[in-house]
Amino acid sequence: MKKRYIRHASELVTCKGSAPKHGKEMSDIGLIKDGAVIIHDGKIVAVGTTEELDKQVDVKEYEVIDATGKTVMPGFVDSHTHFIFGGYRADEFSWRLKGDSYMSIMERGGGINATVVPTREATEEELMEAGEERLNRMLEFGVTTVEGKSGYGMDCDTELKQLRVMKKLDEKHPVDIVRTFLGPHSVLPEWKGKEREFIEEQLRVVMPKVKEENLAEFADIFTEKNVFNIEDSEYYLTEAKKMGFKLKIHADEIYQLGGSELAARVGAVSADHLLKASDEGIRQMRDAGVISTLLPATAFSLKEEYAPGRKMIDEGCAVAIASDLNPGSCFTNSIPLLVALGCIYMNMSIEEVITALTINGAAAVDRADTVGSLEPGKQADIVFLKFPSIHFMPYHTGINLVETVIKKGETVYHKEWK
Repeated sequence: MKKRYIRHASELVTCKGSAPKHGKEMSDIGLIKDGAVIIHDGKIVAVGTTEELDKQVDVKEYEVIDATGKTVMPGFVDSHTHFIFGGYRADEFSWRLKGDSYMSIMERGGGINATVVPTREATEEELMEAGEERLNRMLEFGVTTVEGKSGYGMDCDTELKQLRVMKKLDEKHPVDIVRTFLGPHSVLPEWKGKEREFIEEQLRVVMPKVKEENLAEFADIFTEKNVFNIEDSEYYLTEAKKMGFKLKIHADEIYQLGGSELAARVGAVSADHLLKASDEGIRQMRDAGVISTLLPATAFSLKEEYAPGRKMIDEGCAVAIASDLNPGSCFTNSIPLLVALGCIYMNMSIEEVITALTINGAAAVDRADTVGSLEPGKQADIVFLKFPSIHFMPYHTGINLVETVIKKGETVYHKEWK
């Protein structure tokens, strides 16, 4: 049995719990001064002060890790990404800087549809190589669990190819990958005006194969003006649920269509984006237990107003924060950027942001029983920060403070500061 003992963490963040934290609960991150963690074979067996845990162990039996002067916390969970894709769209970013809107670019053939051809043309090996490189960058930022979506093929072969790549990467890379099917990500020109027929094809042709190969546990849809309307989205999500998929929804990002209310109605695990969520939609998500997953780096990149995270928390919602890494609207997976945006521009406390990136992110991918907190029985996914307090995270603005990442009890990343 491999035994490791982390001692003398200046601040140990536990975020303990196996369910999402709502409202005021998000401020309780279970902070322990001079904290310690005991790990046996990749699992946490004890958490407390160093003084308490020293009495429980024979230090000579353990590999001791000295965390003096460090902040120790759960690995981050990035609960919304599109990290498997071919090609890039740097030109579109420049167009937006000159004043073009996301929707105007999409309407003239850019946007999501512009990634379809290079993703269809990419081999599985090419997508594997690119995906592994992106996972390595995530790991450097302290991400130990990530959600990845398909949706850049919108045909059977490419959707399955994206998901198979993620499944293979999950087997070989330290970062755990939660897979989501997002066939209805956009409307290709040949399907314009035939959105319900396209959804039927996804449900009857593609998704049974996804199930057969166990390629995804979630189903998602982009509910938006000029993409998929509320009626078609509700039909898709209802049918996907019957097939055994857990549900997610891209909701109320650019226009207030009622996606938040739909998420509550169909029992989605999370509703994501939510920049234009209505007050009633916020209340319904709260009451239905839907995680509000906010993607502030996307709003930042699009120069849009941020989702009303402060209001959602004050109303009692469970809020998660994720990167939305994708080749178009948000080509970043920077956790420090998310921290800065959450604290400075969304009026969230650093404690609330940490909760949103750990236990609530885990809940948004239905993993809160195994990751997202440091407590007995959980997977030993642990991040060490260079500095002694969580308050350095927003203060040292935009800088990656991660020094060491432990995944399932093993050190998988370490940076020497020089």
